[in-house]
Amino acid sequence: MKPFLSPKNLVAATLMAGLTVTAFAADRATPREARALFDQAVKHLQANGPEKSWSAFNDRQGPFVKKDLYVYVIDKQGVYVANGAAPDSLIGLKVLDSVDAAGNPLFRHMIAVTDKQKEANIRYVWLNRKTNHVEPKHAWLYRQGDYILGVGYYAPRSGPEDAQKLLNEAAAQLKAGSDAANKAFNDQHGNFVRNDLYVFTVDTESGKFTSHGMAPRLVGTDALGLEDVEGKPLIREMIDLAKKKGEASVDYMWRNPVTNAVEKKRSFVRMEGKTLLGVGYYSAE
Repeated sequence: MKPFLSPKNLVAATLMAGLTVTAFAADRATPREARALFDQAVKHLQANGPEKSWSAFNDRQGPFVKKDLYVYVIDKQGVYVANGAAPDSLIGLKVLDSVDAAGNPLFRHMIAVTDKQKEANIRYVWLNRKTNHVEPKHAWLYRQGDYILGVGYYAPRSGPEDAQKLLNEAAAQLKAGSDAANKAFNDQHGNFVRNDLYVFTVDTESGKFTSHGMAPRLVGTDALGLEDVEGKPLIREMIDLAKKKGEASVDYMWRNPVTNAVEKKRSFVRMEGKTLLGVGYYSAE
């Protein structure tokens, strides 16, 4: 059985194929550009069939490699049949049991989600070959027969406006019913986990997490004892400020699970009944 292929090993495979990081265009593609390339690739596959399409997708000088975008295709066994990033080293490689940078079974998820729907958009975390940093990434997926075609793009870093918008949407969801809201907040593939943003809630009476979009395993665990990397009692401060003001912001130092680096973070929090509701973003300052 082949070992799991980590993002780091994928980069190594790319380099061994005679490519360099600088072989990828310097400009980062936008989500709109990714969608355009995805639509172009799907139409090409529908019009030309598998074999001709694989050849076109694998051509690194062709129309299906743009900026940091490329087309890849796996079959139902999780074997690459096309990959515009490193065709020489990746074609024929079985990646079924490979995981993303967060340890999630990425390719099994691709197969499972396209078993249910012909087209999908998924989120994961991956090593950006250009920046050498792990970053959140999205992929458009299309299923044709036994093949899954994908185009992935690195998600933009979220800012305060994005965090505040998600907080407002989460508050509206919470007011409609806490059980349904917490279920939605804990869904890592749902609408309340966006790029590097997620929602968390704490029952202020028990002091326990009732939802945590990045780590649902924390639900039911003690939140009051949580401290940042500098020993700051985060949740206690959030609850104190939110109770006094109704809504507040708290700054602290936190390990970004996407980049695995300690970064400055600011969370917007508010009281909704007896629930502390929060959304945080990582500051570039």
